Amino acid sequence: MKYQTRKKALVLLADGTVFYGKSVGIEGSSTGEICFNTGMTGYQEIFTDPSYFGQLMVTANAHIGNYGVNNEEVESDGIKISGLICRNFSFIHSRVDSDGNLKDWFTKHNLVAISDVDTRALVAYIRDNGAMNAIISTEVDNIDELKKRLAEVPSMEGLELASKVSTKEPYFVGDENADIKIAALDIGIKKNILRNLTKRGAYVKVYPYNSTFSDLESFNADGYFISNGPGDPEPLTEAQELAKEIIKRDLPLFGICLGHQVIALANGISTYKMHNGHRGINHPVKNLLTGKGEITSQNHGFAINREETETNENVEITHVHLNDNTVAGIKLKDKNTFSVQYHPEASPGPHDSEYLFDQFINNTKVAKKILS
Repeated sequence: MKYQTRKKALVLLADGTVFYGKSVGIEGSSTGEICFNTGMTGYQEIFTDPSYFGQLMVTANAHIGNYGVNNEEVESDGIKISGLICRNFSFIHSRVDSDGNLKDWFTKHNLVAISDVDTRALVAYIRDNGAMNAIISTEVDNIDELKKRLAEVPSMEGLELASKVSTKEPYFVGDENADIKIAALDIGIKKNILRNLTKRGAYVKVYPYNSTFSDLESFNADGYFISNGPGDPEPLTEAQELAKEIIKRDLPLFGICLGHQVIALANGISTYKMHNGHRGINHPVKNLLTGKGEITSQNHGFAINREETETNENVEITHVHLNDNTVAGIKLKDKNTFSVQYHPEASPGPHDSEYLFDQFINNTKVAKKILS
């Protein structure tokens, strides 16, 4: 597509700020909370991550689309971002094992995307002013109407989105003859989490977001897992009650990201919406138990209250984010439960934290041996 034939497009922020760009060829408008990801690669995994549901993605990397798409490199059943904002959109790609170009993939999913935006300035603006709702559109001459539409978009704070991305029916992953069985609550689970569990010898049954403990218990699971996902954790009262039941019985439990927040809420620790969140694949975390540092993949706009965590006699902080000292991991002192705020399965990202899956599987095997 020639540059001069492309339509104008814009980003309108909730505070009235406007950034201009060009349409990649899919006309229309899309709304959501604007956020940015600093990763230099892995855009397809990012776009299909359920944790991004309801959000407009700004990619800090200057070039998007240059290696096309691969049908195997998805983290869910489709694109989950509300729209894309980038600097340079590549309509051609060069990769031996690609299955097509990014433009055709977006067209298939009817995703509005705009490019030629000054994303350095936009990211800097979000960092200074915080995450907020926005609208991207090719209707550049109708800003007043766009403002009206944007005003009707609900705030991410208090918004329950797990039901929008969770499985509707339970399903199985892995070898049914595996040594251990894991019951996983899907509040926005990524496929690579399931890969990490099954490659360690687990047979996994994945349950919908509103499942009860009796639902999961019927699988005779040896361990329990609460996944990542989008939105505010506070409205997820059913997931919190599930976590309380698992913890009360001292069964092996592991939570990632939104699951980490659910576990914290189940223990009386509140959560809060961050100024602009952590989203990227180079976030530094320190493991306080080992003293080692980890470079991690992160994607979250909420965090748990550190002061309340420190004063909770049943909870120990195990990991901290070195950029802002937010809580990045906890464990219960007298229960077989731990969780982290980041993504040890990465995809994209470094593999520094995959040991956490080993830890969970080991906890489960030990508990099974004790109980049997």
